[in-house]
Amino acid sequence: MQKNYSEITANISGNIKQLRGLIPETLQGFSAMSGAATKTGVLDEKTKELIALALGVGARCDGCIGFHTKALAKLGATREEVAEVLGMCVYMGGGPSLMYAADAIAAFDEFKKS
Repeated sequence: MQKNYSEITANISGNIKQLRGLIPETLQGFSAMSGAATKTGVLDEKTKELIALALGVGARCDGCIGFHTKALAKLGATREEVAEVLGMCVYMGGGPSLMYAADAIAAFDEFKKS
């Protein structure tokens, strides 16, 4: 069964919106941390998103894979760049990471078409 990462990210976004109403300070803190971490510095935004994707694959997080492949598609990452990162994921995480790496390349392709 093919996962639909557009649906996955949309559903999570809706759930996060609900949480924002319930725990606004926590979500504001997370948003501030996200902004600080992804801000271009020595590493550019695309490199940081590639790192985030690798961590998402390693953590086996469908939401992370969805949001970070979507960001990479918007940032102009190539399929080859994403594939190299996924190769490192497989190297470091073995079989379970291979399963999520396969999902991640499909997610990237899905968002690249959009």
